[in-house]
Amino acid sequence: MISDLPNPTWFKSSRSTPNGECVEVAHLHDGSVGVRDSKDPSGPALVFLPGEWDAFTAAVSGGRLGPK
Repeated sequence: MISDLPNPTWFKSSRSTPNGECVEVAHLHDGSVGVRDSKDPSGPALVFLPGEWDAFTAAVSGGRLGPK
């Protein structure tokens, strides 16, 4: 987890709702992916290596993560 990322461009999912409970993602210059809480944009961000991000998004898309 880091709090100083070099000028990332953060975005929310097009499926985000306006209730403020979402995360923002940034594709970083080294190929890694930053994730942060949209309610705390100056707070820390988690950083995932490309393979870790791919595994996470595949698990979400495949229904292996989420409510049971």
